[in-house]
Amino acid sequence: MECQLEQTTGGCGEGLPHRGEISQVNHVLELLAFAGIMAVAQFSPGPDMILLTRTSLRNGGRAGAIMSCGIAAGLAIHSSIALSGIGYFFTTESKFLPYLKLFASAYLLYLAWQVGLSDGKPSSAPVVTRRSHFLSGLICNLLNPKAAIVLGSICAPFMQGYQGFMRPLTLGGIIVGQGALLWILWAYGLQIPILREIYDRKQGNINRCFAILLTLLGISLWIR
Repeated sequence: MECQLEQTTGGCGEGLPHRGEISQVNHVLELLAFAGIMAVAQFSPGPDMILLTRTSLRNGGRAGAIMSCGIAAGLAIHSSIALSGIGYFFTTESKFLPYLKLFASAYLLYLAWQVGLSDGKPSSAPVVTRRSHFLSGLICNLLNPKAAIVLGSICAPFMQGYQGFMRPLTLGGIIVGQGALLWILWAYGLQIPILREIYDRKQGNINRCFAILLTLLGISLWIR
């Protein structure tokens, strides 16, 4: 049967998108969907957000940006674990998980104690360096035993049908790059004058709220 479009298009199928073009569009749409899902997952309430919010309000946007880089470094390690197939060590069947949860809970309780020490007076706060901000973000992210599991479950559907190393690298790049960018924007966004003014006036009470939230997260992490 002759192509009915031959007379108008100059050839059968001419002007229609090729399979390769359609595949490329689907590939881009999949990555955009993955980026959207990761953005929502990254901004779900958790230790990273609480610690970064408090640091950005108390120490400024630059300190928050440095801590964001530490969180992104932790995400790089977690995404490598999730995409390399060794995430078993973080599953509920693993004998390593209880020890990791213990360390994570202890660290969150330590952070709560540190935050609670600050009553809003400059003299009451321990001296914090740029390196400390980076390490705090890195350790807080690394000691989240659910991170590799969550990343693995999100990445799995987007890995189906792909072989080689380019797909994992692309997904990992989105996780780390987008995470760093969004957290840095969050840190500087908290420098809005009205937010700074509220924090400066109610710093003691706000710090105690952050300490309570971190304590509850530490306890819930251990008992779950």
